[in-house]
Amino acid sequence: MTLTLHSYWRATAPYRVRIGLNLKGLEYDYVPVNLVAGDQHAEAYKALNRQELTPALATDDGDVLTQSLAILEWLEETRPEPPILPRSSSARAVVRAMAAIVACDIHPLNNLRIQQQLTALGVDEAGRTAWTQRWIRDGFDALEPMVAKYGGGFAFGEAPTLADCCLIPQVYSAERYKVDLAPYPAIRAVNARAQEHPAFAAAHPDRQPDAKPA
Repeated sequence: MTLTLHSYWRATAPYRVRIGLNLKGLEYDYVPVNLVAGDQHAEAYKALNRQELTPALATDDGDVLTQSLAILEWLEETRPEPPILPRSSSARAVVRAMAAIVACDIHPLNNLRIQQQLTALGVDEAGRTAWTQRWIRDGFDALEPMVAKYGGGFAFGEAPTLADCCLIPQVYSAERYKVDLAPYPAIRAVNARAQEHPAFAAAHPDRQPDAKPA
C-alpha cells in the first residue's frame, strides 16, 4: 500500500498520525503543508481536505482520509498488528477516552486557527499563552489520574496505544507553551518512555523534512 501524508511538522494532529503509521511499521510519502504560510487554503489542498486542516492521508486506491482519530482507527482496522487498542471493550473505552481528552477537549481550543482568531480579536501574546496553558492544564488534570491508574510504562499498559499517539504530541505542545509539567509525574514518565521508542522518535516534529530550525 502506498500512503501519502499531508502534514505540517509542528502541528499535533498530523504528529499523532505519524506516530500511528510508525507504530504499524508503514512507510509513507510526506507532503508538507505550511499552515503558517496558508498552504491549507490553496485550491489543490482544499480538494483533498475541505476543512483546510492537516492531516490528510491519501491511499493508493484513491481514498483521502482526514481527522487524526479517524485515520488512527482506520490504521487499527486495516493493520491490526501491532495493536494500538486493547482487546477488551472496557479497556478500549478508557484508551479512547484518554485520546478524546486531548483530541476533542484540549487541542481544538489551542490550534492555529484559534490562535489566529484570538489575535484578530485583539488578544495579545500573553493572553493567548494564558488561554493555551489553561486548557492544557485542564486536560492534563483529567488525564494524570487516568495514566497513573492504568499506565504501565505507556498511558495504558506496557505498550503504546491510541492514547499515547495523542498524549505525546500534546506534551510537546505543553512544553512549547511553557506549561509547568511538575504536577503531572505520570504523564512526564510516559513522555520520557516514549522518547526512547523509535516510532515516537521518528515522528517528532524536529525530525520532519519541513522542520524549521529553533
